Amino acid sequence: MPPPTDLLLPSDPSQRSIARDLYALVRDRPLISPHGHVDPAILAEDRPFPDPAQLIIVPDHYLTRMLLSQGVPPARLGVPSVNGEPVQTDGRAIWRLFTEHWHLFRGTPSRLWLEQTFRDVFGVETALRPATADEVYDAIAARLAEPEFRPRALFERFGIEVLATTESPLDDLHQHAKLAADGWGGPGGRVITTFRPDNVVDMEFDNWAGNVRRLGEVAGTDTGTYAGYLEALRRRREAFIAAGATSSDHGHPTARTLRLDTVEASALYAKGLRGEATAADAEAFRAHMLVEFARMSIDDGLVMQLHPGAVRNHNRWLHATHGRDVGGDIPQATEYLHALTPLLDAYGNDPRLRVVLYTLDEYTFTRELAPLAGGYAALYLGAPWWFLDSPEVLRRFREAVTESAGFYNTAGFVDDTRAFCSIPVRHDVARRIDAGYLARLVAEHRLPLDEAAETIVDLAYHLPRRIFKLER
Repeated sequence: MPPPTDLLLPSDPSQRSIARDLYALVRDRPLISPHGHVDPAILAEDRPFPDPAQLIIVPDHYLTRMLLSQGVPPARLGVPSVNGEPVQTDGRAIWRLFTEHWHLFRGTPSRLWLEQTFRDVFGVETALRPATADEVYDAIAARLAEPEFRPRALFERFGIEVLATTESPLDDLHQHAKLAADGWGGPGGRVITTFRPDNVVDMEFDNWAGNVRRLGEVAGTDTGTYAGYLEALRRRREAFIAAGATSSDHGHPTARTLRLDTVEASALYAKGLRGEATAADAEAFRAHMLVEFARMSIDDGLVMQLHPGAVRNHNRWLHATHGRDVGGDIPQATEYLHALTPLLDAYGNDPRLRVVLYTLDEYTFTRELAPLAGGYAALYLGAPWWFLDSPEVLRRFREAVTESAGFYNTAGFVDDTRAFCSIPVRHDVARRIDAGYLARLVAEHRLPLDEAAETIVDLAYHLPRRIFKLER
């Protein structure tokens, strides 16, 4: 292998030398991707990827929202509409328009990931500029036509050991069934699913009552009652576990938890089905269900992931025109200490429960999250994600949480991406940042080199395998 570059490694010469050695220990380690949003159909069907624009630009809301901020509507970048508005379908035209605005990404992680993807995945060394737009487009398009660049071949080349996708309880998991039949999925498989029940838990979700009825149909039980609803969720969790799931994922607006008795929960549930639930009712039901899911996790072993703090669809025009998950969500301040107390009082010291906490509010790292993870057996800290998945915040994360939580109450890196081709790049960035942080500890005589070497391998590989129960 060629020697590693010094990308993102410390500028101090003594630390850089140590960081190079530490990074070399994990550079070629298999990738563990326990949380992400890659469409499983990509791997199940193994069809050639579409043109470069459809692969790289159209589905990436990091890219399209930046251009929207400068007055370029998503329709011109090919983002599908939900209201019948026509959108650009010419991949080359989308690519040229994007490249005209490439300067907007100076200093952003999006540029870092894209340039590494062009170079490391597609072997394209030409710098992207308006004058080189067609040259880069044609080079990537030529690669995509080769068998070595089909999804399963890239999966192998990327060195992915496990990739977790994310599905709703309403999903029939047929793509995962195909992967299992091909030897790629199921328990111990290379591609597994994750249970994401938000659309049947959040009463403010579009068509929540209809989703709940559909949940009953899929699970084969009557969700007209609260008891039937809980049974349907348990059955779907069983189906997801059979399809390889080792974790659930919960994307709530806040981290609030609440313990209601059966009578109170049933009344709240019935109110939601009648369409009479207020915003306060919806928040109470979400909070109660987090405690219910913790109880279910103790029973069936699924690791809980909690992703609070996003104000969904804040850009109402964008949501009305293009739907969810296209760049219209904004972080908000998030409180954890008091919000999680009901759940922690009930189950926080039970070692059978594992809850991986994420945040969009990095100010909580030192004040709340690290002390909580350092004080409860059930809690682990997830990596910075979404808006925070940048080199600077990854560094600040280690600096903020290590003193209170150490390294071993963190859950390793998650790429949290829909962009399949960016997975190895994102993991590489995290490994480089950790190498730099550990190198500083070694240079300051705060950690022996042999322990730093053991730690970086744990962070990159062993911790996510263990905490997300991915050890075969």
